Amino acid sequence: MEIGGWFANNAVELLSAFGIVGSLLIATMSFHSETKTRRIANLLSITSNHRELWKAYLSDKDLTRIRDTSAKTGKQPVTEAERIFVTMVIQHLNTVYYAMNDQLVVKVEGMRRDIAQFLSLPIPREVWEKIKVLQNDDFVAFVESCRNWK
Repeated sequence: MEIGGWFANNAVELLSAFGIVGSLLIATMSFHSETKTRRIANLLSITSNHRELWKAYLSDKDLTRIRDTSAKTGKQPVTEAERIFVTMVIQHLNTVYYAMNDQLVVKVEGMRRDIAQFLSLPIPREVWEKIKVLQNDDFVAFVESCRNWK
């Protein structure tokens, strides 16, 4: 059988195969584009939550000590408001950590440095030490690696 005869006998199957392959390629490109869009949308949502969290800090004068590098928690213990705020920051960080692990957001550059700086402050460090036993082991390992990051 010659090629022309084979093509005539199998044209429908050949076109169907090309159609299926083409459809799969289009679906793959669409999925990739949708994934990228979703990752950016998730990052925008996380950024919005971050902004709202720190807006609360800026509007509450009872929280100013949180970022004080010379806060003496032995003389003046961590207040309930400070503990709650730092816990909310850590829970926000937990969300970002798991979203990044599952590749649901674009990687946040400088995150390790930000964590190290925040948890080097006396009040956040004390709150972290008390609540880390309530966190998942992999998250604790990540935060501790950030604290030791240089």
